[in-house]
Formats: sequence, structure tokens, C-alpha cells
Amino acid sequence: MESKEFDLSSSSSPVSDRWWSKNTVAVVTGANKGIGFALVRRLAQSELTVILTARDEARGLQAVETLRNEGLHVLFRRLDVSDPVSISAFAAWFTANFQALDILVNNAAVSFNDINQNSVEHAETVLKTNFYGAKLLTEALLPYFSSSPSRSRILNITSRLGTIDKVRNIKVKEILQSKDLAEEDIHGIVCAFLEDVQRGTWTNQGWPAVWTDYAVSKLALNSYTRVLANRYGAFGSVSVNCFCPGFTQTSMTGGKGTHTADAAALVGARLALLPPHRLPTGQFFSWGPNYVTPKNSKL
Repeated sequence: MESKEFDLSSSSSPVSDRWWSKNTVAVVTGANKGIGFALVRRLAQSELTVILTARDEARGLQAVETLRNEGLHVLFRRLDVSDPVSISAFAAWFTANFQALDILVNNAAVSFNDINQNSVEHAETVLKTNFYGAKLLTEALLPYFSSSPSRSRILNITSRLGTIDKVRNIKVKEILQSKDLAEEDIHGIVCAFLEDVQRGTWTNQGWPAVWTDYAVSKLALNSYTRVLANRYGAFGSVSVNCFCPGFTQTSMTGGKGTHTADAAALVGARLALLPPHRLPTGQFFSWGPNYVTPKNSKL
């Protein structure tokens, strides 16, 4: 896919283009550490109402306490995106406490491989969390997105490992590149991958070669982002985009990376808070060479 620079460092500033208020509500998943935690901090510093979610309640509460000690107003609610019951409980709690949702950041994700490993032993769990979890949560919260002055926003934290160019299976590429791509098609591809894993044939079926199960989960998430963006259209009530933060120093990378989670969150937060006249949809943003300007491509 063709890329171009999407400049976040133009003369317009987040302050002058501020469209949000303290009543603007943002939810960030998997946010007790890493990029999710840093994103919550950045959004809270911008004086939004931010809900930090985490699978582990104790760690989530500790993360919120850390931010509150910094003078930031952050709420916590337990959420395990790999558990449909937990998603339903979170949606019910949200309904009881809020009238609308303005920003959803689907950040929660898992990988069971070290940097140079490529096991698919936990492929089902990876897909259940990274793709189906984000999809189910998005669907559960869609009724609560508001028609804010900027439109509501969904930002899916993803990876270049899951772009279509990493797929060598011609049939899979044709399906994913179709203008009529549907959720059923994405589900079919995920099922085909898991079947290859069960049969032990996944290495020669043209799936992404690096962190294969994680890459397929992000491939599915990217494709779902495109489906949602097409559903709502360029001027619909919801803007849906992806952001690849690049090789970031987190627990998933064993602390290795070219930049910190805080640096990645700075870009992610600016994407989530883009002013109405600059807010796109159906875009794949990736970490830029100058760490300020991400590249973007149509999904």
C-alpha cells in the first residue's frame, strides 16, 4: 500500500484546536502498564475523563493510584477483553455511569514469544485477545458513541507485522484486498489460520513469517478497522483508525526497542485528539522516522 506522511507537527497546536472538555470520555484497554498506561497519562493530562482498564484489578488500581498521585483524574474498571462475560459487565457498568463514549483505544494485546521466537502454541489465546477481544468490546460500546463536535474516535493499536504485504498466501491476500470485505471473511481467515496451526501446516501456508500468531491477530484487527471505516463512511459519526507504535520498549519486547512507551503514547494521543478538520478514517498510521510524524496509508 502506498504511504504518505501525516504531519502532526504543523502550526496548529492541540491547545488551539481543542475540541474536547472534561466531559469527553475516553476508554483505554490493557492500560496498567506500557503504551496503554502512557496513553492514559497523556489523555488525562489533556483533561479528559479517562477510564483505565486492566485485566488484573490489583495492578489496575495501582496504576490509577500512581496517576492520581500525579494530580490526574483517572477512573478504573476491571476488563478482560478475552472474556465476553467481562466485556458485557464492563458495558453494563459504562451504561450505568455514562451517557456517551467519545474515544476508545483498543490497546490490550498479548504475545507469548520472545523477540526471536515464533511459536504458535498459544495462537488461540492471542487471536481471542488481540482481535476478537477488541472486536467484541467495540461492538458492545458502539451504541454509546456520541455525536461529538469532532465525531467519536476508535484507535486500534496495531503492528506493521499485520499488514497485508506480510501475507504470502495469494487467496488470503485477494480476500483481504476485496472492496467488499466483510466481518465474515475476516473470521474465515482467522479460522483457516487456526486450522493450519492445529494441523501443523502453518509454516508453509503463506502466513506472516515473524511472530505469526500475533501478526495474524493484527492482520485481522487492521481488516476489521477497514470494515468499520467503510461502514461509517468518510463523514460518519465514528472515525476508525489504526496506529502502529513501532518497536517500543515494553514488557512485550523484553524492554528492547527504539523508543519509549511515553514517546509512542505522545503520538497516539495526538492521533486520538486530532481536530475535526484533520480527522481521517480508515487509515493505518505507523511510527515515523523523526518520532513526531507517523506515516499513514489507506487500509
